[in-house]
Amino acid sequence: MTITLIISVITAIISILGFSSPEFFDKLKFNAYDVLHSNQWYRFFTYGFLHANWFHLLINLMVFYSFGEIVEKIFQYNFQEKYILYFLLLYVGGLLLSIIPAFGKHKNDVFYNAIGASGAISGIIFASILLYPTGKIMFFFIPIGIPAPVFGILYLIYEGYMSKHGKDNIGHDAHLWGALFGLIYTIILKPSLVTLFFLQLGITL
Repeated sequence: MTITLIISVITAIISILGFSSPEFFDKLKFNAYDVLHSNQWYRFFTYGFLHANWFHLLINLMVFYSFGEIVEKIFQYNFQEKYILYFLLLYVGGLLLSIIPAFGKHKNDVFYNAIGASGAISGIIFASILLYPTGKIMFFFIPIGIPAPVFGILYLIYEGYMSKHGKDNIGHDAHLWGALFGLIYTIILKPSLVTLFFLQLGITL
């Protein structure tokens, strides 16, 4: 069983428990006020295993599994026995780093809450773009695949804009910072991956 699948199963179990138990849900969600004023620092991580509803959960799991399997396999090839640790740090680091900006903004707002693994998943997606730039991103409503690097650029532009101007109650900050973390973290692990990225695209530096 892959690490990606294990994380997916754990996320599904915790999310489903949260669907049926408001008390359990409230205990694990990210509430910046409780983190600061009640020392509930565990919320920096547990929020990522909760989801608002079945659609939210299934979409996140589908995206995570699709990209996570790719990243995990390439990590295994590049880092061998350390790949599990590095992959877990990518995922958990994405959960933590993607929510820190929200904590800074809302640490005294008792009504601010956040849930979902989207920040960590954004990190996984951008790690996959670096590792497998010749891949294509597919959407149900678009008949052709979008080249991974093009998708990455459009994604960063969109999330950057929406983080400043969006009013849709979606954590665009988390998506943006999670994506940047996934990209930078993977480069730090093995800087030569940048050269390989361009070589796979037929570009010689």
